Amino acid sequence: MKKTWLIALLTVMTISMVACGNSGSKDASQENGSTAGTKTEKVKLSIWHNYTGDDLRAQTMRATLEQFQKDNPDIQLDIQGIPPDGYRARLKTVAAANEMPDLFVMWPGIMTKEFDGGGLLQPINELLDSKPEWKEGFLPNSFSDFTIDGNTYAVPMAMSPTSILYYNKKMFSENNVEPPKTWDDMMHLVETFNKAKITPIALGNKAAWLAQSSILSSLGDRVTGTEWFLKAIAGEGAKFTDPEFVQALAYLKQLSDAKAFQDGFNSIDNTQMEQMFAQGKAAMMIDGGWALTNLAANASPEAMADMGATVLPTVPGGKGDPDSLSGVVGTGLGLSKNVDGARRDAAFKLIYTMASPEVQKKTLEGNQLVSYKVELDTSKVSPIFAEVYKLLGTVHTTPVYDGRLSSAVADVMNNGLQELLMGGNPENIAKKIQDAQDKELAASK
Repeated sequence: MKKTWLIALLTVMTISMVACGNSGSKDASQENGSTAGTKTEKVKLSIWHNYTGDDLRAQTMRATLEQFQKDNPDIQLDIQGIPPDGYRARLKTVAAANEMPDLFVMWPGIMTKEFDGGGLLQPINELLDSKPEWKEGFLPNSFSDFTIDGNTYAVPMAMSPTSILYYNKKMFSENNVEPPKTWDDMMHLVETFNKAKITPIALGNKAAWLAQSSILSSLGDRVTGTEWFLKAIAGEGAKFTDPEFVQALAYLKQLSDAKAFQDGFNSIDNTQMEQMFAQGKAAMMIDGGWALTNLAANASPEAMADMGATVLPTVPGGKGDPDSLSGVVGTGLGLSKNVDGARRDAAFKLIYTMASPEVQKKTLEGNQLVSYKVELDTSKVSPIFAEVYKLLGTVHTTPVYDGRLSSAVADVMNNGLQELLMGGNPENIAKKIQDAQDKELAASK
C-alpha cells in the first residue's frame, strides 16, 4: 500500500510540474483558440435585413452574409430577413421597446436621427478611420445623412434615386409621342394612352410610401423648390398649407382625376407595379433606382430593351430645378449601443464586409446603384440600368420627403396621399400634414 501511495504521489507531482512548466504556452494557445481539445466560444450577433426578394441585389447581400459565416466560423450570426414593406414598421416597434438587434439595415436621414436621439446607436468612426482608403472611396456627401454631431453611424451599401420616370419606348413610338418635358406634355400623354386603352402610369401604392417618395418628393420640389421644403420641416417661415405645396398636391390629384393610374393602385405594391410595367401593361411608371435590380431579375431582355428613363417634367411657374430628381444614399448597417468588446469587433468586420469595395462592385453589377466609386462595365448590366446610370450624371439630387420628415409626419403625409388619389381635397390634406408638423415641432422644443 505504501508503494502504491508513493507511486500515486509521484504521478500527481509530475503532472503538476508539467502543467506549471507549460502554463504560458497553454494560455497563449487558448487565447488564439488553437489548443487541442479547447473550444473557443463563438461570438454571437443578431442582424436584421430586408433582402428577401429575388432581385440581384438581394441575392448578392444574402450570399455575402452566407460567405461571411463560412469565412468566420468564430462568429455566429442570427439572421432575420423581413420583407421590405413590413421592415420599417418592425424595426420601429423594437426600437420603441429598446430591443434592437445588434445590427440592422437602417435608412439615412430621419431614421438615423430618431434612433440616435433615442440612444439606440453607437458610432462607427473608429472603423472608418481604421480603413482610410475605403472611407475615401465613397462619393462626396455619402456619409452626410448618417452623420450627427461628427459621429457617423453607418456607411451606405447602395444609392437610391427615388423618382425616375420609366417609359416604354415601343409604346411611345407606336403612339407617336415623346417623353414629357412639360406638365402639359404629361397630361397629353395620359389622354393619348387612355384613348389607346393603355394604362398611362402603373402605380403600386399599397404601402402608402411610394406616392410620397417616388412622385410627390420630386413633383413637390418642381413646384416649391428645395429651400421651401427645408424651411417647412424646420418651421422657419414655410408651411405645408402654403399655396405652392397645395398646388403640388393639386398636380398629383390632377393625374389621378385624369385616370393616369390603373384601377386598384392602392391595393398592389411596388413590386407588382414593376411587373405590370415590365409586362407591357402600362406605358410609364415613376419609381426608384431599386426597380432596376428587380427588373434585371424578372423582366425579359426584350422588355428591358424597350425601356427608357428620364426625370419628371417641369411645371408652370415652378421654383425647383427641372434637372433633378429626389434621392438619398442607400441604406447602411446600424450598430446597437449594446454591442461591445469582441462582439463589437465582429460587428465592425461584418459592416466592412457588407459595404466593402468588392461587394459594392458586385452590387453595381447586379443592377443596383451604389455610393462608392466603382467603374461600370456596361456589358454586365441591363440596357436600362446603363441608361439610368448615364442619366444620373446629368442631374442633381433633391430631398426625399420621408428622409427628412419625422416618422409621425411622414405617416400622415402617406395616408393623406392615398386619400388624395382617391379624390381627397388638397387643402384638407395639406392642413393634416401641417397639423402633424406643428405637433412635431412643439414636441421638439
